[in-house]
Amino acid sequence: MSLLVTNARLITVPAGTDDPGYIERGYMLVEGGRITAIGAGDPDPGVTADEILDVAGKFVAPGFVSSHSHLFTSGSRGLGVDQTLYGWCTSMFSVLNNASPDQIYWATLHGSLDFLANGVTTAYNFTDPLLPWEPMVEGKRADGGGVLRDHAWHTRQADGCHDAGLRFVDSIALDATVGTDEEIFARFEASLDHVLAMDPDIALGASIMGQVQWSTRPDAAEIEVAVMDRFGVTNQAHFLETYEAIEHQQTKFQLYKNAGALRPGMMFGHFIQTTPEIIADAAAGGASMSWQPASNGRLASGIAHVPEMLEQGMKVGMGLDDQACTDVADPWQNMRMGMFMQRARTHDPLSMMPERVLRLHTLGGAEIMGVDDRVGSLEVGKFADFVVVDPRLPDVGPLWNPVRSYVLACGLRNLQQVYVGGKLVNDRGVSTNPLAEEASRVLHEELPALAEEFGVIL
Repeated sequence: MSLLVTNARLITVPAGTDDPGYIERGYMLVEGGRITAIGAGDPDPGVTADEILDVAGKFVAPGFVSSHSHLFTSGSRGLGVDQTLYGWCTSMFSVLNNASPDQIYWATLHGSLDFLANGVTTAYNFTDPLLPWEPMVEGKRADGGGVLRDHAWHTRQADGCHDAGLRFVDSIALDATVGTDEEIFARFEASLDHVLAMDPDIALGASIMGQVQWSTRPDAAEIEVAVMDRFGVTNQAHFLETYEAIEHQQTKFQLYKNAGALRPGMMFGHFIQTTPEIIADAAAGGASMSWQPASNGRLASGIAHVPEMLEQGMKVGMGLDDQACTDVADPWQNMRMGMFMQRARTHDPLSMMPERVLRLHTLGGAEIMGVDDRVGSLEVGKFADFVVVDPRLPDVGPLWNPVRSYVLACGLRNLQQVYVGGKLVNDRGVSTNPLAEEASRVLHEELPALAEEFGVIL
């Protein structure tokens, strides 16, 4: 099927420039799920398609990219509100630790459909590890042991993303404190094989969920680098996130540096409690950063020094993190929170402008994930993943600067349709996926029943 979009206010976010690529009135042709033509005005005479979508002056922009997400948490919103990171984790996992692989599948599918409903078409998704969550003691994991869940706990989460139709990079925990090195490699390879067997246009790749921050294993960084090299995958580590045990956290950075991890393909998620020296070392090595301002605020973690990282050449993407710690997975809210936090911190409006924050939540996220050849912008050859946003419903007023109004004044209230590969996946908040109703039922019926069965106190 082909699709011709006409009369669009196009925001293309092209690669290789800081320009947002705004076209006041343009068109886009989609064939075989990819963009085959895009430009100003009307298409050439004779260009036609199976479907014509006249958006009548609405914005058409790239689907958002979340470079840091935990989609299995979609049924755990509103918990741990009086807690920082580790206390919130304990609260949030109190229900999910008792779930079955099928229940975590439905939770992940629900979270993926929620992302799509909110205009997010690609996500880096941290799957919940096989080693269950354990409360932290002074910012450290209590021991290095534990019993792993069945491998289906991971594979069903990957299935949930895939079946929702959300493009994703699957992030896999090594759980490196359990088993021999060869057993760790074998577990990762089994998870990787499951992802590689999926539709490669949906499952865009696999990655490591870096766990050095919490691991009791002194060579945890070395084992992660070994997996990166053996399987040719990237790595994203939750790192220097919380305000607890800062000195202990910072000592772990040296482990990554000594292991040779500071290089392209290494991402640091959150990266808040840094020093100028840590930023300089990470930038010099080619490592990148994923920024989660909404969750950093919700969990009282702090404000990452993103402008300083960008100035030193670090690539940065934005992520929505958990539905359970942003509660509303809203990319416009995330952009505005991030922009306002930086301006409040630096006292400089130029430290974070609307055009930049939009790029970070689209093409920037795709770049650090290594999938910018396929997603993140509206360019010929890329997947036709886009949102249709109506600035007149509700009316945001005159568009003195359209791109800035898109970032600052529009939002979920203006979001009309979401397309993935030129196919409508959500229409005014209603999913086109036939599994949506069952996902909702499981979360509303089975998760509360789990909490009651296990006597969870929320």
